[in-house]
Amino acid sequence: MLFNSFVFLFGFLPAALLLYFGLARFSGTRAANVALVAMSLVFYGYWAYPSVSGDGSTHRMLGYVWLLCASTTANFLVGRSLQARPRRWLLALAVTGNLAVLGYYKYAGFFVHTLDGVFHAGLPIPRVILPLAISFYTFTQIAFVVDAYRGLAAEMSFSRYALFVSFFPHLIAGPIVHHSEIMPQFARRDAKRWQFDNVSLALAWLSIGLFKKVAIADACAPLANVVFGKAGSVTVVEAWAGALAYTMQLYFDFSGYSDMAIGLSLLFNVRLPENFEAPYRAVNIVDFWRRWHMTLSRFLRDYLYIPLGGNRLGHFRRYFNLFATMAIGGLWHGAGWTFVIWGSYHGLLLIVCHLWKKTSWRLPVWSTRSLTFLTVLLGWVVFRASDLSEAGVLLGKMFDLSTFRLDHWKTGLQLEHLAGLLGLLVFVNVAPTTRQWIESRPLRIPDAIKMAFLFCVALFLIRNVELQFAKSEFIYFRF
Repeated sequence: MLFNSFVFLFGFLPAALLLYFGLARFSGTRAANVALVAMSLVFYGYWAYPSVSGDGSTHRMLGYVWLLCASTTANFLVGRSLQARPRRWLLALAVTGNLAVLGYYKYAGFFVHTLDGVFHAGLPIPRVILPLAISFYTFTQIAFVVDAYRGLAAEMSFSRYALFVSFFPHLIAGPIVHHSEIMPQFARRDAKRWQFDNVSLALAWLSIGLFKKVAIADACAPLANVVFGKAGSVTVVEAWAGALAYTMQLYFDFSGYSDMAIGLSLLFNVRLPENFEAPYRAVNIVDFWRRWHMTLSRFLRDYLYIPLGGNRLGHFRRYFNLFATMAIGGLWHGAGWTFVIWGSYHGLLLIVCHLWKKTSWRLPVWSTRSLTFLTVLLGWVVFRASDLSEAGVLLGKMFDLSTFRLDHWKTGLQLEHLAGLLGLLVFVNVAPTTRQWIESRPLRIPDAIKMAFLFCVALFLIRNVELQFAKSEFIYFRF
């Protein structure tokens, strides 16, 4: 079920709120938690996923609700055992089991295809439908069992743990949350009461996030799709415009989702950790990863980079750990060499950044921000491309000055598109973030009118999308 759909906004969400707060008032906390878990499973099971057969058919995620429930149950039992008696072998077994399930469903086809390409053994390629959100809820639960082993998680109620894992605002695409930062909020006495202060903030977050998604991200998508689809025939201007269009699409798509997730959780009196903080203003690549998908960066640091040795084992080992962490982080995004290369590319950029800091050379802030943005944009080309060949072709076109011309474009590009993209680039560098705008002052009636206007515009655009029988999923839903 999409956040940016009528069935969610006017069907599922009101029903979930009424059921949760109604049961909390008349039947107690446990009943409310169980009901919210059930509604989250409905939200998860509603999703329709394309068939691996490629025939245009779809499958509901109802078949994979059992996998989410089984994973939740198994990790809860292991976590409770680790809380009672920390044992390293059990922790290793739990982490290995989680990664094995993730590996089968997400990477089996990729690894077999790669082996077959190397050895030409004619291996049958397994055709597995990727369960929605498996990367996110697997990492969330790995963090839980590790924290349970370390004595940092104290959950003993299955219904509360199931709510922690399946809570629908963060289930599909994050943020990747820690048990200790979410469940104490559900345990507060006032959390089960409707709080109008939170509602006003929540609706502001929700309206801005929805507008970012349907009015900006979805408007950038057609140009990006056309340019990447015709990579071999575009001009240098079209190539840069397509790369910038995807860069802006991904920014507003993920920023919009992150805003909506925060707003939706606030309706239930829960504040999710921030996951996105103006990353295109980063002054270097280290700063970028402190701003982009912040909870994934935190997970990779705490549960991969530091266990590998972090920076405690000398400079060479530190750089190896950085590279390995980012390569694995790239693979986490998808089963393909484009993601591995993209993650490895960012690993190399992090190494270069740390080496640069050891020198006495310093550049003006405007130049470091520009250089960081340029390196990120080039990386997004690899990230978006369907394969390495397409990425190589488009990157080549971006630096092929012999094709420079401002007419006879083949992608529908127009000068107003270029002006709009450059305007968005300026906007993301100077405009306040959603948090800064909402929480810098009390929201008053003029602000409410602005939010209502954004929401109505977004609803009109959602209608246009649905009338065209097109789905407008969030990009990170695919990971």
